Amino acid sequence: MNENPGALVPELLLLAGAVLGLLLGAWLPRRRQRLVRLLAAGACVAGLAATAKAMTGAPEVVFGTSYAIDTATNATRLIVLATTLLVLALSVERVAGDRRETEFYVLLQLAALGTVLMAGANGLLLVFAGFLLASVPLYALAGWDKSALGTEAAMKYYLSGAFFGVVMLTGTAILYGAGRGTAYETLREGLAVAPAAAVAGGLVAALAGLMFKIGAVPAHFWVPDVTDGTPPPVAAIVTTLPKIGALVATYRLLLVAVPADVVDWPLLVAILAAASMTLGNFAAFFQTSVQRLLAYSTISQVGYLLMAVAVAGRAELAQPGLLFYLAGYAVTNLGAFAVVAELPAARTLDDHRGLARRHPGLAAALVVCLLGLIGTPPTAVFLGKLTVFTAAVDGGMAWLAVLAVINTVASVFYYLRWIAPAFRREPTDTPAQEVLQPAGTWAKASAYAAASASVLLGIAGGAVLPLLDGPLSS
Repeated sequence: MNENPGALVPELLLLAGAVLGLLLGAWLPRRRQRLVRLLAAGACVAGLAATAKAMTGAPEVVFGTSYAIDTATNATRLIVLATTLLVLALSVERVAGDRRETEFYVLLQLAALGTVLMAGANGLLLVFAGFLLASVPLYALAGWDKSALGTEAAMKYYLSGAFFGVVMLTGTAILYGAGRGTAYETLREGLAVAPAAAVAGGLVAALAGLMFKIGAVPAHFWVPDVTDGTPPPVAAIVTTLPKIGALVATYRLLLVAVPADVVDWPLLVAILAAASMTLGNFAAFFQTSVQRLLAYSTISQVGYLLMAVAVAGRAELAQPGLLFYLAGYAVTNLGAFAVVAELPAARTLDDHRGLARRHPGLAAALVVCLLGLIGTPPTAVFLGKLTVFTAAVDGGMAWLAVLAVINTVASVFYYLRWIAPAFRREPTDTPAQEVLQPAGTWAKASAYAAASASVLLGIAGGAVLPLLDGPLSS
């Protein structure tokens, strides 16, 4: 059994950053906790370096068959660590100096750790452990600012998570009974000869928990309320971070552990993808709150991402398309939330009137990110969508690709509803200078960095995509 802790350096760095940050925050004055933020940023930077080194090695499975370190796990590490760094930056103005500043950074790192563990888990029990570790800190973060809306959001998030967690655990138990094991390799052999009804019931229940983490239909109903009821940095986290690990975990579970000839899981995932992209787009049409619009936007993006999962093992571009799309979506979505964080008083679409004249740089970043979420070249989401749509056609699901194209065209409407006010004249009855008052420099710099990364990643996609192709370890 390979029990080398050196293979888990990025995960251990996140854990060490959280534990040491908690201890350091207990000794620092409550209004001077920026050292905890620096410690968290250092853990992320060191984790990125360790992941870059790990990518040069051969894929392996460590600690028995529990944890796989392969292309998918390393890509998830990179995306999660970079996402965490960006969140640390865009949250400075809102979090710095708060009495609960340390708690914010500690909870963020623990959620990031759980996200990575979900992606690399090679067995049902570790997936569920990662699910819990990626969930409980986010429940606390949702109520972090102790506002009325935040408390309500945290309660809805927790109750939804508790329900789907129990359902997922039930599915894990059923699959264990049917497959005589929890390791994916053992499960695949056992499920191949197990009763199809038991496999189908267990799989649907297990997927319910993962769909909750992803924010996909039918476990999506918490997303708008939690996103709209929390501060922009927290909303950015819950709409971005957990989706990364949960989507990779779903991909690995279905491809490695569940034979498609026992349960037609590709069709099931395709239906969930179609429902998510369609509901998310149409629900976003007439939203006036910017955070609520981004909440429904993220549900629709999940639908596109699930297309790659639906053709796992049936199309060569499925895995690189999923991983690249996740990277592009993460930076683009965080860029949009960075603009929201920079303009905390601009809560509605109409509040952004006059943005292009007063803050042209922010307006440009917003346009890049919103057009990027549509899938406009040369942004990363454009190339991610193109790759995933191609994979869907190659995998025999051309109908799903056609539906996705229709949804993409439809989404132009509500993204333009946000872009258009930014280039209109300022309202005469309210002082726009107060509504569009910037919060500081960190959120603004984060918006610029995210928008630039979205474009650069899209341009460099031809070189990046081949690096994301590799077999899953089992």
